[in-house]
Amino acid sequence: MKSSVLGHTLARAAAVLTAAVTLAVAAAPLAGTAQAHEAVTGTLSFSGEPGEFVSDGQSHQYTAGAVEMFDIQGSTDENAAGLTVVTAEGKRWSLHLAAPDGQRLTSGATYTGASRWPYAQPEDPELEFGADDRWCNTSTGSFTISHIVFGPYGYIREFDAEFEQYCNGSAQPVRGEVHARTAEPPAELAVGLSLDPEGEIDTRSGQITVGGSVTCNKPTRITLAGNVSQTQKRVEPIGWYEEKTVVCTPGTPAPWTVSFASMEPGTTFQPGTVTLRGAGKADDRDYPVTVDTGYQIAEVTLRKS
Repeated sequence: MKSSVLGHTLARAAAVLTAAVTLAVAAAPLAGTAQAHEAVTGTLSFSGEPGEFVSDGQSHQYTAGAVEMFDIQGSTDENAAGLTVVTAEGKRWSLHLAAPDGQRLTSGATYTGASRWPYAQPEDPELEFGADDRWCNTSTGSFTISHIVFGPYGYIREFDAEFEQYCNGSAQPVRGEVHARTAEPPAELAVGLSLDPEGEIDTRSGQITVGGSVTCNKPTRITLAGNVSQTQKRVEPIGWYEEKTVVCTPGTPAPWTVSFASMEPGTTFQPGTVTLRGAGKADDRDYPVTVDTGYQIAEVTLRKS
């Protein structure tokens, strides 16, 4: 009897705990674009000859702190960089620069033969610049990355570039440059999980209460999952918990508990030793990455409540 019950129990537990167990694998950063960060200092300036569409033949300059938004954004693979400026009047200017697929933007490099998505081929650099009412259907051009410094997960610390764009087949280019500095990159999120060596059991209902604490180096919400099993003479009760969310703030471990009875039919937890397993994950609010606590396991003594 024990072998059949145990086999069913372990199969069910494996299905339920898939998410928790996979958390033990170090999380990789998400592919794509990082979050935008406001520049501490920066300028965007550009101009064009009479008849040039994007600039309307005028000279423009916008300065961080004197506009509604001056945000810098990079890609997690350091292939692309972008700038978004929203003026006091609400006009939104956007600049996107990217190296050919598989390459990183490099200080001192000039990229020629650039065009906008979706016309750029994988071997081509990308350049797009315009505003809400000043956007090109097609464009060609070039740009130089004078200086760029990336931080974690595409965070751009320093950014200097010049660009030249020909819009909709025009022979008149818009020429511009951007210079920006952001604050020191935020710390990368680190989270931890500990399991308490003692728990409680209500012998009348068979419900147990186990727990532990979580830690973090910056505010986050940690989602926990795991299970509890107990080896008895003929059966092995097991219970599990999922989507247990704990609000964590730096400096003080945040306690958590979960309560449940055995979910295996015909079994009941008893006072004594059980095996508690668990893992947690949390999203970094500053970077496009999910981190984990690592998979934890502990022998826990259940005492009567």
